[in-house]
Amino acid sequence: MSSKEVKTALKSAREAIKNKEFKEALKHCKAVLKLEKNNYNAWVFIGLAASELEQPDQAQTAYKKAVELEPEQLLAWQGLANLYEKTDQWDFKVDLPNIYQKLVELYASSDKNKCYEVIRKLSDIYQSDKEYSKLAQVWQQLIQLKEEEAVDKKELLQLWQQMTHLLSDCLNQEEQDNEALNHLITAFEKAMVLIDPVPGEEHRKASADYIKCLSKLPQEDTKMKEACESMLSLYPNQSYPLEILCSHYLKTGILNEDAVNCFSRLLDLAPNNGLGHLGLGTKALQEGRYKDAIKDLEQGLKKMSSSTGWYSLAQAQLKMHRYSDSATSCSQGLTVCVSGDMELRVRLLKLRLEVLVRSGGEKAADQALETFSQIPNADKDPVLVALKGCAYLNKGQVAQALKVSSELVASNPNLAQGLALRGLAHFAEGQQQQAEQSFLKAAGQSPDCGEYYFLLGRLYWDMGEETRKDRGRVHTHLLKAAKLDPNHGSVFRYLGHYYREVANDNARARGCYKKAFDLDNDDAESGAASVDLSMAHEDMDTALAILQSVIEKATPGSAKWAWMRRGLYYLKAGQHQQAIADLQAALRADPEDWVCWECLGEAYLNRRSFTAALKAFGKAHQLQPSSIYSVYQAAAIKQTLGKFKEAVAEYLQITAHQDYVPALKGLGECQLSLAKGLMEDCRDGGAIDLIQQAIQNLFKAVELRPDLSCLWKLLGDACTAVSAVSPNRAQVQVPGPLAGVDPHTQSHMLNQAQTLKVGERCYARALKLMPEVPSLWYDLGLNYYRQASPPSLTEGDQSSQSLLLEKAQQCLKKAIMMDSENHSYWNSLGVISMSKGLENFALAQHCFIKSIQVEPSNVVAWTNLGTLYLKKDNIELAHEAFKIAQSLEPLYVNCWIGQALIAERVGSYDTMDLFRHTTELSTHMEGVKGYAYWVCSTLLDKSNRDSELYRYNIVQMNAISAAQVALSKYTERIQSDPDAFIMLGYLNEHLQLKRQALQAYQRAVELLQSMSSTEELAFALGSYGRALCTSGQWEEAVRVYNSTSLQELSDLAGVALAYCRAGLIPESINAYERALAVAASEKEKAYILTALALLQHRQGNLDSAKTLLFKCSMLKEPISESLLCLCALGLVHSDTTLATAALTELLKQGSASGSVIEQRCLLTCTLLALQGNYSAVQREASRAVHSNPGNSSLWALLSRLVPQYYPRKANGGAMAGHVACLFSMTQGKRALLYSGVNQLASGRHSGENNQRNALKTMQRAVLLCPDDPATWAGLMAACHTENTSCYLSGSAPCRQGLEQTLMSVVSEKVRSVEEIERPLAQSLEGWVLQQAVAGLMLGGQLEQAEALCSQVLNVSPEHPAVMLSLRQVQCQRLLVANGGTILPDSVLEQLSNTVIMNPTNLGAWHWLAEVYRSQGLLVQAVMAYRRGLQIASQLGLHSSQVASLLRLALLALGPCMAGVPGNDWKDMVLEATTEALKLGPSPMALLFQALLQYVTKMAARDTRRLLEKLVYVPSKDFPVTVVQVASWYLLRHLHAKNDLELMNVLLEHAKMYGDQRLLEFHSLLVSSS
Repeated sequence: MSSKEVKTALKSAREAIKNKEFKEALKHCKAVLKLEKNNYNAWVFIGLAASELEQPDQAQTAYKKAVELEPEQLLAWQGLANLYEKTDQWDFKVDLPNIYQKLVELYASSDKNKCYEVIRKLSDIYQSDKEYSKLAQVWQQLIQLKEEEAVDKKELLQLWQQMTHLLSDCLNQEEQDNEALNHLITAFEKAMVLIDPVPGEEHRKASADYIKCLSKLPQEDTKMKEACESMLSLYPNQSYPLEILCSHYLKTGILNEDAVNCFSRLLDLAPNNGLGHLGLGTKALQEGRYKDAIKDLEQGLKKMSSSTGWYSLAQAQLKMHRYSDSATSCSQGLTVCVSGDMELRVRLLKLRLEVLVRSGGEKAADQALETFSQIPNADKDPVLVALKGCAYLNKGQVAQALKVSSELVASNPNLAQGLALRGLAHFAEGQQQQAEQSFLKAAGQSPDCGEYYFLLGRLYWDMGEETRKDRGRVHTHLLKAAKLDPNHGSVFRYLGHYYREVANDNARARGCYKKAFDLDNDDAESGAASVDLSMAHEDMDTALAILQSVIEKATPGSAKWAWMRRGLYYLKAGQHQQAIADLQAALRADPEDWVCWECLGEAYLNRRSFTAALKAFGKAHQLQPSSIYSVYQAAAIKQTLGKFKEAVAEYLQITAHQDYVPALKGLGECQLSLAKGLMEDCRDGGAIDLIQQAIQNLFKAVELRPDLSCLWKLLGDACTAVSAVSPNRAQVQVPGPLAGVDPHTQSHMLNQAQTLKVGERCYARALKLMPEVPSLWYDLGLNYYRQASPPSLTEGDQSSQSLLLEKAQQCLKKAIMMDSENHSYWNSLGVISMSKGLENFALAQHCFIKSIQVEPSNVVAWTNLGTLYLKKDNIELAHEAFKIAQSLEPLYVNCWIGQALIAERVGSYDTMDLFRHTTELSTHMEGVKGYAYWVCSTLLDKSNRDSELYRYNIVQMNAISAAQVALSKYTERIQSDPDAFIMLGYLNEHLQLKRQALQAYQRAVELLQSMSSTEELAFALGSYGRALCTSGQWEEAVRVYNSTSLQELSDLAGVALAYCRAGLIPESINAYERALAVAASEKEKAYILTALALLQHRQGNLDSAKTLLFKCSMLKEPISESLLCLCALGLVHSDTTLATAALTELLKQGSASGSVIEQRCLLTCTLLALQGNYSAVQREASRAVHSNPGNSSLWALLSRLVPQYYPRKANGGAMAGHVACLFSMTQGKRALLYSGVNQLASGRHSGENNQRNALKTMQRAVLLCPDDPATWAGLMAACHTENTSCYLSGSAPCRQGLEQTLMSVVSEKVRSVEEIERPLAQSLEGWVLQQAVAGLMLGGQLEQAEALCSQVLNVSPEHPAVMLSLRQVQCQRLLVANGGTILPDSVLEQLSNTVIMNPTNLGAWHWLAEVYRSQGLLVQAVMAYRRGLQIASQLGLHSSQVASLLRLALLALGPCMAGVPGNDWKDMVLEATTEALKLGPSPMALLFQALLQYVTKMAARDTRRLLEKLVYVPSKDFPVTVVQVASWYLLRHLHAKNDLELMNVLLEHAKMYGDQRLLEFHSLLVSSS
């Protein structure tokens, strides 16, 4: 092929490449190469086509062949560069820079722009590969090309700056490239030459970058310093060059004058610069100025963290013996230390090891050993090994430390550290001589080390008193240690100890302690000693300054000693708030310091914060139980707060261990205060006991300290306090020496007068010790007055009484002479002058007026002045005085009593109100008796019952109870007032307190029999007889009544009633007839006739009784009681006509109130029940409740009637009983039983409601009424219900075995009921037996049930009910034994005879019917059920009638469901259910009718209607079982009719009410069909 063909082929190849037909291009090129192997273009085309066809290796070969052929041609090099750029292949990437380099050479002469472009690419490669020297050469080549082009300076500057930027990364290389670094320096220099202007911002930045670059090149120190100086000359305010220089000096450790100058200049420019402070601190450390070093280094490290800085700081802190700070600094240095600086890290670890060992403590020792393990080759360094031994010593491992020291001494006998370690180990073992030798050798090896001299000085100090006093030992060595190491605070602390305890030089001691504390602010011992010595020298300013400095630096929970001392200072200075704050801070540091708690309690106490003080002293006692002071202060605070009982308990804790006089005094005071409180409440017996105890305790205190006047005064107060109680109560046991009688070794019982005499002697003894105290004369005068006042003084004692009053008057005058400005003294002198025996009213008036002048707000003096005027019959002045007293103190009772007496005297309506107010204020004898008198007078007046005044004064004000309580206190205090006892008995009668009323009347009779008051005695005897009747003592009542004249109607009626209750009916009738003759009014005659009618009825004279009752109703003033009796008579004898007529007349009398409403409701309900209208019974009771919702008796009656006559409303009956419980506890006790019976009727067990169920209610009823057999029977029934529910649910019953126990309890309670309730109780006992047998049978315990029946029959052989139970058990056992086989006719006949023996037992007939049914004798079963229905109708038992009818319907439904032909059974079902529905709503009857319809006409519409009526009209009264059974049959009916729509409705209803069983049944039906 010719050259023309070659050109044609190349052209074709070029066209193919242009058209992207690269394979065609390859063909053409190969054709060319066949002709010309060295054709350059063909090889280039092959490379291009192969590249496009992703054949990089073929393309590379082609391009390289082309390059070999013509190396200076661009085309092949360009193709090769393009191939390498787009192919991600490592060998291509490696060769690419060479390609770019060749292209740069080729482009340099041809195309400068492409040359620059390739240089950029080459620069990027070298930069990414971090080949900084080649990068520098490329950039120099670029800059050279630019210079050849003569570009402007600005562009060249940018190029040089870019070059510095690119080459700056080489400074961070581990192995620095010197050639690149030289190029970098050159680039900086070139750039700085080109920058204009100078100085300028751009030049400043470039200079800073240049200096930064040089600072990273240690070999360029000279250039760096020159550059810094140059920059500083141009920019003197720039700190950066100084920072570089300072950093350089710190790194090199060259701290000459230039370096210090540099540090100073830097701090002048930037005072907070860290480098400057670090430099100065390091320089100070080298010069031994450790405080300055610490200060500067800490400031520098706050600004910048430097490992060398931390190391220097740790060194300085170690020199200052601040070990914990030094350890922290070492840890900080280790944290910031770079991993490459191993040498510094090791130095930091060694230093940390040393400071941890020196700081002491087990925790620090553990850290030290851990640090030791981190130091490389530490075991080869004897100094470090010695430190390790010290660490063992700090941990208490003395043996290990000795082993280390022995090894060290053996290997390095002249090592001071090893010798010191051995000495410390010997010291720890108590071998002081060996320790001394070791320390001496260590000091000899290192005579310039102050530590060893300190160890010697401390050793000599600890060796005892002798060595301490040896000045050549302790003092000399400590002084030498202080000289060698003046920064060691412990040295100065021990010097302080020496000067204080040995040399007795407190001034030097204080100086040494202060020096020690200045060196180590954490040295609490030195600080505390310095403060204590300063305070001892009255240098409070210095002491407070030290404390203030410590407290300012203290963190929360530290510096306890400082807080506590300043707190004590403030406490002493009276600044209690500051003291509290400081002591609280001290306790935050040490909450277990009981002394600090006591000091805090003192501060609170001084601030009058008693509660807080009490808690503080309580905490102190908790921490230190043996501290008496804490207990005493707590008791004293409680005494101050009036908590005398608690204070007594605290004082007794102290006196139980020792006779502590302050505690005995406080105990006596508290007991005396408690006694006064009891006397104010008229609890005199308890008060006398406390007074006796107070005398005993105060006498103990007097025996210990007879020189204390206050103790004698308190003894006098205790003895005088007995004057307030009744004389027969005031029998006090007094120690023999105090009583002044023999023998002195035992206590003597003294009466009131004798005890007051002892008080007189005690006051005299107190006056002998302190004769100038007016209050003691005042107390003595009051004692004489009390001695003259007791009721025990007779007329023969008048002379002694006058003498005592004269003495009292003289004592008060003496007190007034000493202190005439005390109003109490004047007032008491006035009272004494007024008393009977002196009656110096003029002097009394003068004294009261004088007392008022001294103290105008003196309510007592004003009241006494009013009493004086009242005694002198000056009503107006008395009223004014009392009124002023009331305005001064409205709660002072005496002034109100004065106003009440005035009101009584003038006949005011406010009298009773005023007396009532006095009893509300406090118990005062005069006010109590006055109020009781007015209450009794109002109660005796029967004509005012409906008046507003009566309702307010008696009913609303609860006057009877209030007067009774107050009068009980009066009679406790004054036991010789018969009028008070008569009034108390009368009030007790009104409150139904029978025994208390009887005792009060008896006491009144006893008092009056010793007097000559016949009229009052007759009245008291009549009241006493009435009380005897009320309490059931009929014979005694007859005797008391007969001891009267029997002329009064009340006495005659009372003796008639007593005869009646005693069973003497003829005598009672005679007495009533005599009373009828005496009766004055028609009403009285009506009551007597009613009573006679009741007696006639009791004797069986029914007609006479009716005649008398009819006669009552014909009187002009008929009474409702006679109609009530007439109605009850008709009900008892089933005479509905008579009962209805009487009840109608009774209701005509209008509205009633109280118990009459309940009586009328009960009679109406009884009449309705007698008439068979059972549903009306519940309605009538409900109507009464709605009309009188506040009457608890009606709620209880409703709850009682519901389960008997309308059990389907049992839930409502339970709620009614609950309401009755809430209204009245009296009614609630019985209503709780009714509520439980209702819950039993409604089947409320714990499975339904764990809180409200029959068992819980019956348990509460038993708790409230444990003597009522009905509650125990109810509990038995509730337990049976719980067991039954357990059996039904499949769970094990948890209340088995209680039947016989509960039955025994009921039998025991029945024996203690009253005679009138005995028949009902015995019936209950029979029911309980049946219940017990039923429970045992339910639990399968047939043998126990039979044994129980047999046991009862042994006592009552022919008891029909027991015999029936026995037969039932035997029948059940027979059925169980024979597997339910047919019973013989003889057995059935025997069972029938047993049931006939119990004709009124409906359960027996039902049981017999079930036996017949189980034997297949359905006709006999029907007869048994009909017999039961007949008996229920005869007895009027509504629920039993319904039960009989439903059982009969269920019996007849069985054959119907079984498909027995005929209509007899169907008719029986309809008949029974219809009758049941006539008696009342019955869901069960409706269900039976629906099932009958289902059996007879399953597909009929009526079937669906009847079933839907039970399913979709749910009522709370409908049992769940009824609804579910109806739902089942309705589902079967709808499924049979394939009514899907109604089936879905039923299923949705079931889902809504959670009937899962119906849903499961539906699934079964669907699957079966």
